[in-house]
Amino acid sequence: MEEIKFGFENLAVWQKAIEFAHRVIQILEKIETDRKHYRLIENCEAAACSIASNIAEGKGRYSKKEFIQFLYIARGSLFETITSLVIFYRNGWISNNDLQEMKLLGSEIGKMLISLINSIRKSS
Repeated sequence: MEEIKFGFENLAVWQKAIEFAHRVIQILEKIETDRKHYRLIENCEAAACSIASNIAEGKGRYSKKEFIQFLYIARGSLFETITSLVIFYRNGWISNNDLQEMKLLGSEIGKMLISLINSIRKSS
């Protein structure tokens, strides 16, 4: 069967965001903390997955203005995820290496999002 692809799957920033979400989930699966913190962990997973989801949703919209708005939402989700990871590090739940790795990848994604936004604006 031929592989079916959606347009957003060709976006390098979406691909990086998928990698980012996958890595965040891997890191969070290693956390051993009592039950009362599951909500924080689930929120971080949701924020990490929201980055790629918002890129995809924006790509599916009919106007460039809407696409840009969803890219800004994706950027907000990226910042939310990094903030959660900093909190997890400060609580001793994740390593500094994991945090720095995610900050580096997050920084790349943030730059890619801004570049894409600027590119869309210029083509308007």
